[in-house]
This record gives sequence, structure tokens and C-alpha cells, in this order.
Amino acid sequence: MTTCATASQALHEPLAGTAATATTWLLIEQPGPWGSKALTESHLDPAVGRALESAADGTGVRVALIRRPGRHADCGRAIRRRVFAAHTAPGASWVRTTEITDPAELLDLDFAALGAGARFDGTPAPAPLALVCTNGKRDRCCALLGRPLAETLAAQATCDTWEITHIGGHRFSPTLLLLPYGYAYGRMTPHAVKEATEALRDGRVITENSRGRSTWDRPAQAADLALRAHLGEYGADAVTVTEVSGTHPEWTIRLRHAAATWSVAVTSAAPAGATATPASCGATPVPQERLTAARPRCELRR
Repeated sequence: MTTCATASQALHEPLAGTAATATTWLLIEQPGPWGSKALTESHLDPAVGRALESAADGTGVRVALIRRPGRHADCGRAIRRRVFAAHTAPGASWVRTTEITDPAELLDLDFAALGAGARFDGTPAPAPLALVCTNGKRDRCCALLGRPLAETLAAQATCDTWEITHIGGHRFSPTLLLLPYGYAYGRMTPHAVKEATEALRDGRVITENSRGRSTWDRPAQAADLALRAHLGEYGADAVTVTEVSGTHPEWTIRLRHAAATWSVAVTSAAPAGATATPASCGATPVPQERLTAARPRCELRR
């Protein structure tokens, strides 16, 4: 059986610049089944789910549901739920957590402030937080490939592992998001996750199989990874994006590293003669555009 993930891997589709964008993640524990649009198709009150989506729109906050790996008990709505908020900006990354009974309490949050990095009312959560996309109702690859990875990571107990409803990029399954820094990964294995989480504890970022840092839009994600590869830089907060100019399909990204300013030209296009593939299982196959980052150019050294 050909899936979107096997088709993507067979074509060696690059991962850089494919991460979901969010400066801040708001994660709400919700056991039981998830539908394709999980915030309104689960045992979370759909009215609350819609209100959370609306409140987060345009603020930089991305809301998702999480649950522990394994069997998902159908326990209804009246439960104590773990909630995490994580801000991903360089030099200001954090993860905080609390417990609530009624998710409607979260509608009292100032979402614009949360997206800008205002601290969430909770206690610091131990890093790293590992989130594996497993929502088979959204895409079967997430269930077929994501759930076994999540269960293995939970059994190894090397990091705090949760399943998550959606982080995009089904065709790169199994996909992973690591917080607090917000780097997403694709085509992951338990060994690769172990390396990435051990590095994160030391404030370093593994760039192999990285899709990018969710803090930035996708062209900037590709530029960040290109500069890191060019410099051999792994420090999580060593690179920051300062300016994005241009529009699809060409951008110029300016970044700061130490005492230097760099620019990276990024383009988006489907390769000539590219094979049509689905962006997700069941989608119409089309030639998929890829982001290409040129060699970074140093503009200024202080």
C-alpha cells in the first residue's frame, strides 16, 4: 500500500521549511478519540474548541490537544487535564504547565500577550517535551507510523512524551515537535529522538531531519537551517531571524549570529518534471513545491 509518507520518502522530499508556525503552543490534555478537526471533534466541548480557535487566530498561538500514548480511555469531559504553554522564541523559550477541570477557563487568557511571550500562569515544566502526531483521523500515516514511535518513547521514559493532534506535514510521518525551542522533525526513529532530546537538554539543536523552528514562517525556517548547516552551529539560541522580505516564490531572510548579520535567499518551486504526490493520504497528487535556501552570505561583521 502506497501512503503519502512512503511516496514522499521515495522522492527524498526535503524537510527544511515545512514546520507548522507558532510562536507559542497551547496544549490541552484530552483523552479519548480525536476527529480530523480535533478541537471540535473530540470529547472537548466543541463550542469551547471553536472559541479557542477563534481566540488564538492571528495571535501566534497554536492550540492543540494532547494525550498520553497507549490506550485512550473514553472518559468524557469531567476530568482533571494537564495544560502546557510553550513559547519558542530564541533567548525567551519556556514551557509551563498546570491542571484544569474546565477548558473554558483558558478563554480568559490574553492570547495576543501569550503569543508575544507573556508567561503562562503555571509551574515550569521539565524539558524536553516530546510531541508525536498520531491523529489517524487526520491522516492514516500519523496513526500507522506515529503511534508506534510514541509508545516506544513512552516506554523508554527518556523524555516527557505525549501524542498530539496535528503539527502538519503528514507525508513526513512520523513527525515530532520538541519544546521549548519549537523545532519540528520528520521521518523520526527512536534513536533519532533520543539524540535530539539529549541535545536539547544541553541547549543544542540537532538539525538532521529537522523541518524548522515553529517560531518563524517557513521560508525563515529554511534559512535558519541553512545558516546552521553553513556554520556548523547547534546552539538553540545562537541564530535568530531579524527580517523577512519578498513574497512567494522568492524571499530574502536576514539572520543574526554572534556579531554577524547574514542573508539567505529562499525560493519555492516544484522541481522540473517532479512526480505528482499527495500532500496527505487521500489528497489529489500534485507536484509538491520545495523550499530551496541558497548559500548564506555574510553582510556585516561587528
